[in-house]
Amino acid sequence: MVRSRTPRFDALEAITNELIRILERGVLPWRKPWTAGDSARPLRHTGEPYQGVNNFLLTMRTMMAGYASPYWMTFAQAKILDAHVRKGEKSSVVVYYGQSKTGGDETEADDDDAPRIIRFQKSYRVFNADQIEGLPERFHPKPRVPQQHQESEPIPHMQAFFDAIDAQVSFTGREAYYMPAVDKIYMPEIARFEDPLHFYGVWAHEFGHWTKPRHRLNRDYGDARFGNTSYAREEIVAELCAVFLGQHLGFTAHTLEMNAAYLDNWLRVLKSDKHAIFKHAADAQRACDYLIAASEAGHVASSADVA
Repeated sequence: MVRSRTPRFDALEAITNELIRILERGVLPWRKPWTAGDSARPLRHTGEPYQGVNNFLLTMRTMMAGYASPYWMTFAQAKILDAHVRKGEKSSVVVYYGQSKTGGDETEADDDDAPRIIRFQKSYRVFNADQIEGLPERFHPKPRVPQQHQESEPIPHMQAFFDAIDAQVSFTGREAYYMPAVDKIYMPEIARFEDPLHFYGVWAHEFGHWTKPRHRLNRDYGDARFGNTSYAREEIVAELCAVFLGQHLGFTAHTLEMNAAYLDNWLRVLKSDKHAIFKHAADAQRACDYLIAASEAGHVASSADVA
């Protein structure tokens, strides 16, 4: 039998190369303010939000293509809804992680043939609702009216979110950074920002770093020094954490400096490891979830003190 020489599709490599091509243009498209319909996150056809790397990828693709709908679905899912993908439309690749057991008898854990957990990754293709004809109106929600914010003034729900987290924060100077040695975040005052949304975007980035220590999420990429690969990996996690947290609260990721060196951080990591964006998006999702839980715990504690 003659075997096909067509190379097997590598979703990790394809997605990583797509991201590299975008970054080599010198842009971070996910930093642009956006909502698709009434949602700040891409949604499955069921209305369930995507998380982790798929959230990041579909957010980026929604923005770059200018889609007005937050909904994504497979060709088959559209067909079930009596709709069809328009001819010539291109799909977007997303990934799925799962696990299965193989071999052995579960009652004999010490046996060489004991069951093993096999983790796997698969990919599938989805289309945005804007690429599909015949969908019910609910898949094309009306755009959300953007809120107006006063210059240099705190935005109440965002400020309350961060204030509720039990962390040391000093508002001083012109630089934003997290100092592990004293477990403290340093931030410029909000008055130094032309747009208060940028203030919260920067603060979210630093809070992303704040989740790293052993007594929190214990995230370790090795000895991180300014400019090295370990440092670059942590910067990607903090950036993606700010993206995910911004979707939750209503701001976009932001840093005080956006230069070639910052883009080089991303490119160096992505070009050396096709698994990187998937691992770091998962780490960023954990960081985001940790901060949301910490803020909610802080609010509960404050309410108990008042009572």
